[in-house]
Amino acid sequence: MLIGAIVVIVAVGVVGTLASRNLAEAEAVNDASRTADLLAEAVVQPALLDGATTGQAAAMAKIDAAVRAHVLDDAEIVRVKLWSPDGVIVYSDEARLIGQQFALGEDEREVFTAPQLHAGVSDLDAPENVHERGGGPMLEVYRPVWTPAGNPMLFEIYFRYDDVRDRSTALFRGFGGVLLTSILLLVVLLVPVLWRLLDRLREGQGQRERLLQKALDASEEERRRIAGTLHDGVVQDLVGVSYLLTGAAQRAAATGGQVGSVSEILEQASGTVRSGIGSLRSLLVDIYPPSLESAGVIAALEDLAGTARSRNLQVVAHLEDCPGLDADGERLVYRVARECLLNSVRHSAATSIRISLQPSGNGDSTLEIADDGKGFDVLPTLRHAPAGHFGLAVMADTVAAAGAQLQYRSAPGAGTAIKLRVPGLRR
Repeated sequence: MLIGAIVVIVAVGVVGTLASRNLAEAEAVNDASRTADLLAEAVVQPALLDGATTGQAAAMAKIDAAVRAHVLDDAEIVRVKLWSPDGVIVYSDEARLIGQQFALGEDEREVFTAPQLHAGVSDLDAPENVHERGGGPMLEVYRPVWTPAGNPMLFEIYFRYDDVRDRSTALFRGFGGVLLTSILLLVVLLVPVLWRLLDRLREGQGQRERLLQKALDASEEERRRIAGTLHDGVVQDLVGVSYLLTGAAQRAAATGGQVGSVSEILEQASGTVRSGIGSLRSLLVDIYPPSLESAGVIAALEDLAGTARSRNLQVVAHLEDCPGLDADGERLVYRVARECLLNSVRHSAATSIRISLQPSGNGDSTLEIADDGKGFDVLPTLRHAPAGHFGLAVMADTVAAAGAQLQYRSAPGAGTAIKLRVPGLRR
């Protein structure tokens, strides 16, 4: 959000600066055009006599006096010209141009048929500009004027473009000040809003992490309670029933005769109960391993490996002591290992699994679990978990909340491998 706001502010500043400069330059040109138009209306046309079209001395003297007194007194103006419709320069403050004839451009000829004001930057390459060259580009403004008899003439005036630039710069500073003030005001208004939004995001993230931790703690407590209830209740009852059935089967077998069938039934029932006890004990290890609290994470992982082996999976375990793991780290390692083994058993159709736990640099610990199952597309599955695969997302959230790193490597038909890196002791 901060980067987005900065990008928007910079973009507004750049676009606003360019627009302000262009607007200032256009306004400076318009100012010069209005000046030329005013001079034509108030100075040149009132001084224009009918004899100017034929170069009469009195008419020329009057227009020259008006131009030098009221037009050329402005230091911004460099040259003044009066043209006849056939391209003859009737008057100019540069006497060498008077009487010379040049071809008029299309825009200049159009002024005589459609009177209007034209302004533009002149590159001074035309032959009639030979005496204006050497001082840089100029702003050329022209419009029609008329003699008292109604004969049209072209009034042309040249401004120093440096003066136009100076005027443009002055205008731009005014526009730029307004723009800068507006941007600063926008920043002042956005900062508390962005700060509040970021604060809410941090608060929401913290609340989410707390809720996740509470859910994990509640799940752990519930697993402990269920495991204790099963172990102290149903399993013990089944063990007692198994002993009774075994004794009854032995006594029935000892009596011989027709009770042989009863002996076989009792023996089968006793075997079924023993098988159920084994399954319940495996389930107890899955739900909550007492070895994790008493014997440590290596013993708990060995129990998980044994449970996987009881389900006809080949399991190779390479487990080393990791001094950098505290109690929280051991629980995280066990949770990830249990979830991965359950996924391998339920979903991957794997035949072999490799488990590795070993210390790495800086006191960190690394758990790696790989199977030869059917694999899956990692990113689509994590983003849109199908039914029965929500454990992957929960596991990722759990690892992230603990400050650890989890990597998946899998593809359809290529098996699955996960790598968990747990940071060193957090005491």
